[in-house]
Amino acid sequence: MLDLEEPLPFPLPKAAQNVLTVVGFLVVGKILVCAVWAAVAMLRTHLWARLWDKRLPQTYGKWAVVTGSTDGIGKSYAKELAKKGMNILLVSRNMEKLQRVAGEIRSQYGVETDIAQADFADGRPIYSNIEKHLTDKDIGILVNNVGMAVHPRLYERQMEDDIWAYVNVNVASVLAMTRLVLPGMLRRKKGAIVNVSSITAHFPMAYIEVYSATKAFVSSFTRALQLEYGSSGVTIQCLEPAFVISNMTSSVEEFRTPGLFLPTSDTFAANAVATIGYSNRTTGYWTHELQLAWWKSFPEWYIMNGFKGFFESKQKIE
Repeated sequence: MLDLEEPLPFPLPKAAQNVLTVVGFLVVGKILVCAVWAAVAMLRTHLWARLWDKRLPQTYGKWAVVTGSTDGIGKSYAKELAKKGMNILLVSRNMEKLQRVAGEIRSQYGVETDIAQADFADGRPIYSNIEKHLTDKDIGILVNNVGMAVHPRLYERQMEDDIWAYVNVNVASVLAMTRLVLPGMLRRKKGAIVNVSSITAHFPMAYIEVYSATKAFVSSFTRALQLEYGSSGVTIQCLEPAFVISNMTSSVEEFRTPGLFLPTSDTFAANAVATIGYSNRTTGYWTHELQLAWWKSFPEWYIMNGFKGFFESKQKIE
């Protein structure tokens, strides 16, 4: 048995010990500096932004466009923006839900509303109709929220139609909608585009590989646009939330009850809308920032395998 009090049989040279000591201090110092920086950034994004509320119509424009806006985060975003005085153009596939949500927003917040029916899974043909609804509107904010729900399964079990739907809904919609509104914003030298990605963009995810990959695309595309148009007057935000209570997460029992790390869509939207103009890249919710910082303190392979095991424990993977 090794006696811990005895010296090692091959002791390290003094110089090597000094090097390791310095490396240890540097590693700990880096962790502390990163933790302090993350805390300051989080306070600025999620506290300061709430204290200094922007007048969104005056800052960006009178109209907000929200895709996937009849349920979950999209509906909550539309309501929150209407609460700030913005007129709302709702874009979604279900006409009955569109009419109902538009009526709710008009009666509750006293703003103008318009609706555009579009199934983003259909791809390119839908955008000519959406463009008609954008005409003669001062589009101040675009929220590219529409997304295809997650159903964990082996890639070989993905239906071909579902693969193309993922591309059309999660990827092409962001490109096409941004292309429709960005020129007008650039002419006016103001506006904001919020591209809703996901915390899964940071880690390849087994069994939801297409979803996480499309969200990584959204994050990459958004950050590139920020570099291109950084001095244009147009705000371009990358939003990477963790789990929020919505239809997309309802298949997992643990994601149905609100908690510290699991906000309702209304709570999340209230926090996320406040970050527009204060953070170019955010999870949108303060505890989600903590989650991301914690996960990123571990090696990527550890997080990837952790989520793989999580999905396997919750359902039979087909």
